Order: sequence, then C-alpha cells, then structure tokens
Amino acid sequence: MSRVRIVGGQWRSRLLDVADVPGLRPTPDRVRETLFNWLGQDLDGLHCLDLFAGTGILGLESASRGAASVALVEQNPRALDALHKAAKTLQAAQVEIVRGDALRFLQNTPHKFDVVFLDPPYNQGWLERVEPLLDRVLEPDGWLYAESEAPVSRLGAWRTIKQGRAGLVHYHLMQREQE
Repeated sequence: MSRVRIVGGQWRSRLLDVADVPGLRPTPDRVRETLFNWLGQDLDGLHCLDLFAGTGILGLESASRGAASVALVEQNPRALDALHKAAKTLQAAQVEIVRGDALRFLQNTPHKFDVVFLDPPYNQGWLERVEPLLDRVLEPDGWLYAESEAPVSRLGAWRTIKQGRAGLVHYHLMQREQE
C-alpha cells in the first residue's frame, strides 16, 4: 500500500494510506504546494468540494488549512474505505464523505462551494461532462482547480488564470470570467 503526505496546515507531514485502485493518481506534493500557494495557505471559512476525491488529498489539504467544510465525492468502494479511515485518523469533523456519482452529486447538491477540485479519471471526457453543472455549485467569485491529461484554457464561464505541468499532469487554477 502506498501513502500520501499532507504538505501544509494543522496536519502537515501526516501520512495517509492510499487505496490500491487502478488509475488512482494522488496529486503530487509539489503540485499541491503550488496550488495552495496560488489559493493562499489559509482557507479559513471556505467550503470546498473534491469531486473525484480518490485519495481525498486535495480536500484533506483544504481541511488541514482551515476550510469550514469539505465534501469528498467518490464512487470506488476501496477508495471510500480509505477516505473514511483518513478522516477518522485526522478527526476531521468538517469533512463529509459522499459515496456516489460526480454528475449526480452536482445535479442534486443544495450547496454552493468556494473552491471546487476536479481531478477526474483521464481520457473519459469528465471535464466536459461536469462543465455545464459548475455554475450550479460554484460561488461566482469561487475558484476552480482542474487536473487533466492536456492543457485546458476554459471550462464554460471559467477561464484558466494560472497553470503548470508536472510530468503528464496539466494543472489549472480557474476563475469565472467577469462580464
């Protein structure tokens, strides 16, 4: 079993087990450090959604940095089991783990989020499928973070303002285009 490390906040350096799930790619430490430098290290009071949670590391990093609430959405039973163990280990009361389909969650959640993390399975068209539902769940002044196998300049009304690449991973921080 592999492990992933929280890089910042109250749980800095804590190691969490990663479920052995085909295609699971934890966001590398260096990419997370860059992302949270872009967002600001302090996420106090923000509501975050890790839509394709996998290891949950993006959501757990947010909780470690003060997010008021974090929703982790995941379908795979082994990944879900590991998420529950991680949340219990960290005593992360602000973390809600949701078993389910990403599209169904976006269609049905009554909540709005300040930060949405999208790190879906590659080469399956997920970013294009969730794009029409983003305005429904993201605050107008919120942040959208997306990882993909190719560069992304925009998703609907959300345009890339910062981007990077680590190996085969392209990562993007997006904001809503102002009219």
